[in-house]
Amino acid sequence: MIRVRDADAADAATVRDIHRAAFGQDDEADLVAALLRDETAQPVLSLLAETDEGAVGHILFSAARVAGRRAALLAPLAVRPECQRKGIGGALIAEGLARLRGTGVAAVFVFGDPAYYGRSGFAPAHAHGMAPPHPVEEPWRDAWQAVVFAPYTVSGRVSVARSLDDPVLWQV
Repeated sequence: MIRVRDADAADAATVRDIHRAAFGQDDEADLVAALLRDETAQPVLSLLAETDEGAVGHILFSAARVAGRRAALLAPLAVRPECQRKGIGGALIAEGLARLRGTGVAAVFVFGDPAYYGRSGFAPAHAHGMAPPHPVEEPWRDAWQAVVFAPYTVSGRVSVARSLDDPVLWQV
């Protein structure tokens, strides 16, 4: 059974280990640490997935803005390699979206695999007139995705936390 709970400062080493294991490098783990310190990313929603095997996944949603409205950016999401393809990432996404819905957040954005995130309700953001913070190359245009919460209709360029506002992060 998958349990999802808020991650806190006591989970920092565990969260770092999950991201390092999932990505095979420190970049994403360093990004999580930077976002948790970045006041422009606040408020963040940091969730940890646990099974009987322990902590197996982590997701972070940080503050963003579009057309003057509150929004959130999902980045990054990590699941330990041996636990992937078991619904853990989907459970983290679903819990995060459920918590953000109804909080005044107009939309949640992600830059990732459309086939994967589409299963959780994400659709290309450009179809809603919402541009990423930095240009995305044409083959990856549909990787910039959003879930828009009714009754909001928003369009424009999305602004993100300083830790994510680097053009290099928006290239594949």
